[in-house]
Order: sequence, then structure tokens, then C-alpha cells
Amino acid sequence: MNSRMLVPNLVLSLAFLPSGMAQQSPSQSPSLPVSSSLEFPVVLRQNVTAGKTHVGTKVEARLSVATLVDHTVVPRNATLFGEVVQSDAKSQSAPSRLAIRMDRAEWKDGSKPIKAYLTFWYYPTLVENGQNLQYGPDQGSRNWNGQGQYPNSSRGYKPFPGSESGQESSVPDTPAAVASKHKAQMKDVAEEKDMSDGTMILVSKRSDIKLDRYTMYVLAGDAPIPNPAENSIPSPAQK
Repeated sequence: MNSRMLVPNLVLSLAFLPSGMAQQSPSQSPSLPVSSSLEFPVVLRQNVTAGKTHVGTKVEARLSVATLVDHTVVPRNATLFGEVVQSDAKSQSAPSRLAIRMDRAEWKDGSKPIKAYLTFWYYPTLVENGQNLQYGPDQGSRNWNGQGQYPNSSRGYKPFPGSESGQESSVPDTPAAVASKHKAQMKDVAEEKDMSDGTMILVSKRSDIKLDRYTMYVLAGDAPIPNPAENSIPSPAQK
């Protein structure tokens, strides 16, 4: 008698479960959250100038920071491919306009279609002191990291005259160009969005917009990039 009552009660209990729980299979797992605002810090592989670089020109860029796109990690140094979709020089009656759209990312083990536009955000280039050339590595050691003075200078060699103890060397530290950890807005450049297709367009009423292949620029997906003061990234060296 107890078994006859148990089966109807079990069926009745399942009928009142939430529909999402009743339909979920054991193999399903919760989806990872994906940011609605994708940000791609990149370094272009060519210079671009509004009005001189024609519409349709193919553009390539190197991704500086690994980015999650639809559950796929696009690794650092992946190549992004796209084209110039608008390029107008400044005139007396109209401002300079420039728009670049990236369509896909490729790397050694894969590829991913994307849709990202150039924004007016960039990471300023800073100059930092590099390696001290006064000392060289110990020829018999494998532990020297190649940066600055060897820990035991008596075992290192001094390739430049005047680097002996008690004398100041005339060899300066080698400077290195690196990107700032904090992004900034391009000076005198604004953003406009074409509502018909979502194209992000840079606009300057002061001068022609110019991009170089040494600065780290920021591409964005459909959502605008936020402007938190603490938003920062590591500082990879510019090549």
C-alpha cells in the first residue's frame, strides 16, 4: 500500500518543480559570464592617416592582451584583420573622419570572427630606463638574467673604458619605450556612432587623424568602453 501511494506523490512533486529545473539535463552546465563590452588593446602593423589611407585598405594589428570572446580566449599576439571603412581629410567645411573595423582574429592554433571598431582610447607611450651597459655577464655563468649589473661584479666583465671601480662610466642606460598602464583619450578627437550599422567613427575638427604603428590603440565591440580611473593593463614593450 505504501508503494502504491509513493509513485503518485513523486509524479505530483515533479509536476510542481520550476520548468528550468525540470528540463535541465545532467550534462548541462551554467554558462560563463561574458562582458558586454569587449576591449582589444592592439598595435597596428601600419600607419593610417585619414584622407590618405583609402577606404577598403586592409589593416592588421597585434593583440597586446589576451581577450575572452564568446568563451574563446584570443591569445596575446594574435593577429586581427580588418579594413578602413571611412577616411576623410579635414576641410574648411568638414572635420576629419576615420573608422576602422576588425572582422577576425587569427593565431597559431585557431581563429575567431569578431566585430570591433577603433575607438579614441589609447595607451600613451612612456620611456623607461633599460639595461645598464656598464657590466656584462659572467662568461661562465648561466644565472645572469641580462638586466643591469651582475650580482657579483668581480666575476663580471666591464666592456667599456672608465667602468672600473671609482670612476663614473660615460655609457648611459639604454631607454625602452613601453605603454602606460592607464589608457587616455586622443586629444581633440571625438567619437560618433552610425546608428544604421553600428560603425564607430573618430572625428576631429582640428586636424587629420593619424595613427602610427608604435602606439597601443583600443578597439571595442558593440558596447562602449567604460572610463574607470583604475582601468589598467600590464605594460608590454612596444616593438
